[in-house]
Amino acid sequence: LRPRREEPLGPVDYESDPIPCTQPGYYDRELGTPITRRILSSGRPLDMDALPGLKLATNALEGQWARGGRRLFNLDPGYLTQERLVLATGKNFTHRVYLSQGIWAALTLIYQGGGWRDLPWTFPDYATPEIKTHLTRIREMYRDSLKHLTSSKDSSCPKV
Repeated sequence: LRPRREEPLGPVDYESDPIPCTQPGYYDRELGTPITRRILSSGRPLDMDALPGLKLATNALEGQWARGGRRLFNLDPGYLTQERLVLATGKNFTHRVYLSQGIWAALTLIYQGGGWRDLPWTFPDYATPEIKTHLTRIREMYRDSLKHLTSSKDSSCPKV
């Protein structure tokens, strides 16, 4: 699955170990049990407006690997900035914002005061300290890459 997953997302620069799903029941019937999740990050920057196309691409991967009308996995692409975690979804709800092509943005967590903050609609799995630890590591990698880009640009700019 990894080479095909990397097509729409680019190479993986961070991958967590399997994390037990703490929300039993939601996907059990379709995916079976036990269910685990992994947090993956791509080192390639993502344009935020590319999120609908990315969700459609991951939906296609889920469909290609489905067996007997059942998905074998569920992919939730999104983007992480210094301020927030936004996931893409095909399901509308009051707190979700429509993007395009049947895809909504789900503001899942915000980063304030040195840590991740849950919102009233944050899925219980994303509210766990374990998930937040992985997201913090990715956030730090992202912050470091931004610093590197800034310092590289500054050092290559001619002095006036």
